[in-house]
Amino acid sequence: MTQTLPAPLDVKLMNLTASVLFVGCVLLVLAAGAWWVLRYPGFAIARIVVQGELVHNNAVTLRANVAPHLVGNFFTVDLRAAREAFEQVPWVRRAQVRRVYPGSLRVELQEHDAVAYWGPDTGSALVNSQGEVFEANVGDVEQDGLPRLLGPAGSSPEVLQMFGLLQPVFKPLGLEVETLELTGRGGWRATLDSDAVVELGGGTPQEVVQRTQRFTRTLTQVAAQYGRRVDALESADLRHAGGYALRMRGVTTVVTDTAAATASASAVRRR
Repeated sequence: MTQTLPAPLDVKLMNLTASVLFVGCVLLVLAAGAWWVLRYPGFAIARIVVQGELVHNNAVTLRANVAPHLVGNFFTVDLRAAREAFEQVPWVRRAQVRRVYPGSLRVELQEHDAVAYWGPDTGSALVNSQGEVFEANVGDVEQDGLPRLLGPAGSSPEVLQMFGLLQPVFKPLGLEVETLELTGRGGWRATLDSDAVVELGGGTPQEVVQRTQRFTRTLTQVAAQYGRRVDALESADLRHAGGYALRMRGVTTVVTDTAAATASASAVRRR
């Protein structure tokens, strides 16, 4: 019967030392390889290809602004950080960044399309077609006659939606909504391009639109009753039940019943 004797202690120590040295050599080789990958010029990001419909930016300025923020090479660059760097550029709404071998980054950009100003006229905030508020140089806005929207923080989608509902209601009168505000109490206030201010009241979008439609359907008749055109409107208050109050240049009238108002001047108070 053969009996296996345990290895002497010095042999065990030699084997352990050899294993440790082997693992250490492997780690050194891996570290050297990683250092080489990080430093080798052939793996540097040689090109940044920018795609998308760009109006307020161009590929040259984008690369100049973003390149200093890109850390690492083709293999080690953080794509999430690169995307965030591109999205910090003014007018850029969304960026997608991916590697394209060898040595390139391909960036697909979507810019904001401004449809309105947001907040007071001293600010630099704009609203895009998705109802999102973004900061940009308002001097770069190419569209003329953008409306101004105002409201509490986070209400921009709601205000933009209401603007889209109200604009067609005033258009048959040759009037346009120049400013629309959602007040802190949930009421709506519109300023028209004729400088008239209309208090629209609160409620659901459907209720606000219905009140406004009743107003615009009768405004021409009421104005004509007193020898005025609709652009003579100075202010109106639609928050009255069953009617509205309005003020026209040279005439102030309170309407409690629309039909009666067009037939009688008894509600008119001369200034």
